[in-house]
Amino acid sequence: MRVSWPKQSADMLAIDTNLVIRYLTNDHPKQSPRARALIDGEAVFVAVTVMLEVEWVLRSTYEYRPADVARAMRSFAGLPTVTVEDGAVVATALDLAERGMDFADALHLGKAAHCSGMASFDRKFVKAAKAAGYNTVREA
Repeated sequence: MRVSWPKQSADMLAIDTNLVIRYLTNDHPKQSPRARALIDGEAVFVAVTVMLEVEWVLRSTYEYRPADVARAMRSFAGLPTVTVEDGAVVATALDLAERGMDFADALHLGKAAHCSGMASFDRKFVKAAKAAGYNTVREA
């Protein structure tokens, strides 16, 4: 995954979740080929919020298993035309999700890395974070 915003960002097109989903699932006879042509044909930027939504849609609507979600998202992020915002954070979140942590929680954790710690009422998240070595996560 490319992890930095390119200097010439004006030459890049930001894309929405639905294009990524159509690209990955090829489930729409008209939109999927259009998504594929656009994404394969020009430089695109994918916001971390789009990646969060892609994971949720693949898991909840398409019933992908965490490993399949991670594989699909990594494959997409590795395309030569794709730049993912905070790609290193997204990649780490996918790693944690494959090991059982909720992807959204893993993203929250990654985005908060500059903080001294993180608090939550979600005991499952706190336990998963500690098991993954994030000892500064605590119950509120």
